[in-house]
Amino acid sequence: MTIVSLTDVTKTYPPAAKGGAEVIAVDDVSLDIDRGDIFGIIGYSGAGKSTLVRLVNALEPATRGTIHVDGVDITALSERELRRVRGGIGMIFQQFNLFSSKTVKANIAYPLKLAGWSKADIDARVDELLRFVGLADKAKAYPEQLSGGQKQRVGIARALATRPAILLADEATSALDPQTTHEVLALLKRVNEEQGVTIIVITHEMDVIQTIATKVAVMEHGRVIEQGDVFEVFSDPQNPASQRFVGTVIKGIPSPVESAALRARHEGRLVTFSFRDGDSSQAQVFVDLAEAGLGFELVYGGINDIRGRAFGHLTLAIRGADAAVDATLQKIRSHATVTEIQEGAA
Repeated sequence: MTIVSLTDVTKTYPPAAKGGAEVIAVDDVSLDIDRGDIFGIIGYSGAGKSTLVRLVNALEPATRGTIHVDGVDITALSERELRRVRGGIGMIFQQFNLFSSKTVKANIAYPLKLAGWSKADIDARVDELLRFVGLADKAKAYPEQLSGGQKQRVGIARALATRPAILLADEATSALDPQTTHEVLALLKRVNEEQGVTIIVITHEMDVIQTIATKVAVMEHGRVIEQGDVFEVFSDPQNPASQRFVGTVIKGIPSPVESAALRARHEGRLVTFSFRDGDSSQAQVFVDLAEAGLGFELVYGGINDIRGRAFGHLTLAIRGADAAVDATLQKIRSHATVTEIQEGAA
């Protein structure tokens, strides 16, 4: 069931200077996010992804189009009605946005006080959340006494305080080191799996999408240029911008510069074999090469796993008579995707 739906949504801002053109931050975006998904929205700086988040939680009004959140058209609501909708949406930020003068417990309790919860209910909920995020011993600490990862755990606990159905994570790991990023993403997975919260992850880091998301939309210049299941987008990106993003975490066919470097170090013909889960067997490729008496070595690429499904690209340097190599490659083409890298080209 869809929990967030954007239909033909555009957001514009007035010209930066008199006589200039209006600024189009989000351009005719249609997007459906299903309940229970971890949905990634990725794009370079200025792509419009953070503006899109502000439209979803109604901090910005859409210029055109409709936005439904949990079945409610928020573009038609008054500010008072919007406040109730925002109560069902949690938000975590890149810079944590904690109150430096409040303890960890007070930071988490803050949205509950605004919502009018009783003191007993607040205390019980805060204690529950502190245990969930692994900070039960930090209730009386202040933000300056915490590490970056601990601060983000407080931010996650605070965002979950009112039991929202949706959690928006805007560049939530960008300020963290790789190990801490891994820990925070693991916590967000638990939030999704154990509490059933739909999570929308805004990021410019493709490895974050690979680690946590089930579906992804790629944005460029305010538009969604590609969207779908993470495995499909990673294993077979269709748009050049998507291909650039995937290339930051997945080694595909080597570029001309990389190919030249490989040729300088390895003898033989460079051939890339591409695999998608269930499509072909990498083991069979090696069997075919060995049975033909060809020498070969793996020189580039690798196999990747996304939620139990494998795909990847293996580039081999194959040695042997040209006729034997040609015949074997023709045989392999019947069960695998084969790309021979010609000298001077990718």
